[in-house]
Amino acid sequence: MDIRSSLDGLKSLLGTPQATPAVPQPAKGGPVSSSSALGSDRATFSSAASEVSLTAADTDVRADKVASVQAALADGSYNVSASAIASKVVDAMLGGQ
Repeated sequence: MDIRSSLDGLKSLLGTPQATPAVPQPAKGGPVSSSSALGSDRATFSSAASEVSLTAADTDVRADKVASVQAALADGSYNVSASAIASKVVDAMLGGQ
């Protein structure tokens, strides 16, 4: 099964316009070299991606606490009291953090 034909069929079902493959145009004076075609590609990140990147680098994570909770979850011994959950839900609903 050719994946390209399947994608084209799916696009036609969804009513998405068919994209024509981009053909590099030769530069004035000669053919396009592979290094110049690749050198012109560019990627940019949105502000949301930049924020995620900064947050991921945050060092406020307590690795020992995370490891102990993961171990308790894995062996089935992690337990939170119903009153603690109810208290946090009520606090969140009242706007208190």
